[in-house]
Order: sequence, then structure tokens, then C-alpha cells
Amino acid sequence: MSEKISVLISEEDVDKKVREVAAQISKDYEGKEVHLICVLKGSVFFACELAKRITVPVTLDFMSVSSYGDDTKSSGVVKIIKDLDEPLENKDVLIVEDIIDSGRTLSYLIEILKKRNPASLHLCTLLDKPDRRVRPVHVNYTCFEIPDEFVVGYGLDYAQKYRNLPYIGVVEIQ
Repeated sequence: MSEKISVLISEEDVDKKVREVAAQISKDYEGKEVHLICVLKGSVFFACELAKRITVPVTLDFMSVSSYGDDTKSSGVVKIIKDLDEPLENKDVLIVEDIIDSGRTLSYLIEILKKRNPASLHLCTLLDKPDRRVRPVHVNYTCFEIPDEFVVGYGLDYAQKYRNLPYIGVVEIQ
């Protein structure tokens, strides 16, 4: 089996939208410091590009949560692989995610993080697939809403491949 990748969202369109969302976050958090939680591994590319463009003070921590393994569909079982290094109490927290699909992972993660008493807790995603949602998740900042396709690039992978593509592409298994 091999994969063919076709461009869904160009590098230029991704860059433009990341700038727009960063500007909105900067406006919404004016006078505050925003604590970004980068959900590894997929959102690291997006989180870095977003953080560079946010104009208010930014702190950053990382968390690894998985429900995929090496498959193209969520297993439905969520597990924390790496927890945060710092407490969230009284911080304005923004979870940065690469893609929201079924909502299982994020709804689970949000419930865990709320118990850590942040001053605020919001969600930012590069990609949203609302057609696949099985658990409700309120997304505060969305770059792109996409159809139900399996996508790679800009941090998203297929069996750990294609994360380094500078655009969002659709995987076709041949």
C-alpha cells in the first residue's frame, strides 16, 4: 500500500489564517498573559506558529494525549502519555490542538484541566471536523472547518509520516 497526498489547504492560506487567529487571541487576551497548552505531537507546528504571532505575553507547556495510535480513526480510548509540567491555577489557559474530530479526546482533556482551577480555559484548533463530532466541544478559535477526510501536514500525521508538510493534505490510500 502507498499513499497519495493532495492539497486541501495551501501553505499560504494556513499562514494567513494563523495570523488572523493570533490577532484575535491577542485582542481577546489584551492586558493578560496567555498560557498555551500544546497537545503533542500534532499541534506543535501550529502552536509554535501561533505563539510567534500572539502579541500578549505567552507561556507554554506540553501535554501528550492519544486516541489514535497508528490508525486513521480514533480508537475512543483516551490516554495521557505526558502530563503538564506546571500547575494551571489562576492562569488564563488556551489549549492548542491540531484537529478536533470526534471530540472525545478534547472533552476528556477539558474536564481534567478544569479541575486544576485555571482562571479561564479556552480552546483553539487548526482544523475542525464538526461532522464527526460524537462529544460536544466548545471551540473558541478555529482556523479551518474541514470535511470528513483524513488529513496530514502542518503537524498532522499518518503513522508518524507527513507531519513536516507545510500545507494540509488529504491522504488517499492506494
